[in-house]
Amino acid sequence: MKTLALLALLALLAALAVGCGDDEGNESAGGGTGGGGVAPGSAIRPDDLKGARFTVGSKEFTEQLILGQITVEALKAGGALVRDGTGLKGTEAARQALTGGDIDMYWEYTGTAQLVHLGQQPTSDAKAQYRAVAQADKANGVTWLEPAPANNAYAIAARREVRRPLDVTTISDLKRVVEQNPGDAALCLAEEFATRPDGLTGIEKTYGFRYPPNLLVTLPDEGRIYGEIDKGAQCTFGEVFLTDGRIVANKLYTLEDDQNFSTTYNPSLNVRSEVLEKHPKLSDLFNDIAARLDSDTLRELNARIDVGGSPPDEVARSFLRVAHEAGSSFDDALRNACTSAMVRPRPSEQLPQHPRGGCRGDLCGLERTRRRVPDSSCRPRTRSGRLDACRRHARVRL
Repeated sequence: MKTLALLALLALLAALAVGCGDDEGNESAGGGTGGGGVAPGSAIRPDDLKGARFTVGSKEFTEQLILGQITVEALKAGGALVRDGTGLKGTEAARQALTGGDIDMYWEYTGTAQLVHLGQQPTSDAKAQYRAVAQADKANGVTWLEPAPANNAYAIAARREVRRPLDVTTISDLKRVVEQNPGDAALCLAEEFATRPDGLTGIEKTYGFRYPPNLLVTLPDEGRIYGEIDKGAQCTFGEVFLTDGRIVANKLYTLEDDQNFSTTYNPSLNVRSEVLEKHPKLSDLFNDIAARLDSDTLRELNARIDVGGSPPDEVARSFLRVAHEAGSSFDDALRNACTSAMVRPRPSEQLPQHPRGGCRGDLCGLERTRRRVPDSSCRPRTRSGRLDACRRHARVRL
């Protein structure tokens, strides 16, 4: 079994390497003719999708680009020819591309489908929500694969420095500031959030207030919102996604949804039903991948792009390699890597330094050069502490 697992890993890595550097919109293939290569944890082999052609889409924000590239790379590993159609402008564009047959699959969120695409009443039960949207979308020729446990719900965030002066910890507190101190209530948001029923419109309805238009700062790029909140020049508050790594990086805090307005936003790969009927093994492949995508994992992957500057395709390949090597989860991969790899602690952790140069900052796991230091060096006192240090101060480099 260990020999087969090793062959599988090597075949997967070779398949992923073949797909590097393709131009946007071009078809590219992965896989190969030999070995027993598999995508993470699944029974799919490089030849299982050989000759199949898929077009993969995504919306334009960071997390969607990551999910799109994970899909592209996993399909290549199965031997498919893949056209990269990721980066579509907005939710409606992605949905129309799927139902219109311009793309074969993209990751959508259960809450978005329930409120925006299908017009259903929101539910607080995530499993019931998934069943409702999956059942309803069959009539549209769309099949929902198993959802990931991550919850990418909308939230309102602010700089930590304003928490005490404004006494704002909940959305109800924000309502008070809007009504009593509007000069401190400017809100940065994207155009889509302003009109979505699960965005500002829904918040106003649930909490019984209206945001004055002159306090709304609409930005063309959602990614800019985090930095603008941190600066505090244009806005005090802003819309954010809970799985975005820039919340922590910019030292922001999110307001409690004390009226329980927000619903669950579990990502699930939406596939055109006729495509899935032709290639039923797609279910096993992407259900396994989805199970590994919890909120912490997506937050880390998002941060590698938005904070660390890595390109989405590189982050996607790294995730697939780490997940496959772990055999069970991304957390396990981090834990295994941190047991024997170098981790640079911050001074406050007061960890021992290795005599040949100490811990290196871009490592948490296997370095590209495979250089190691003894397990007794550069680590916190406990195994869990070592994992925490790994999460906070390093990036996986596989």
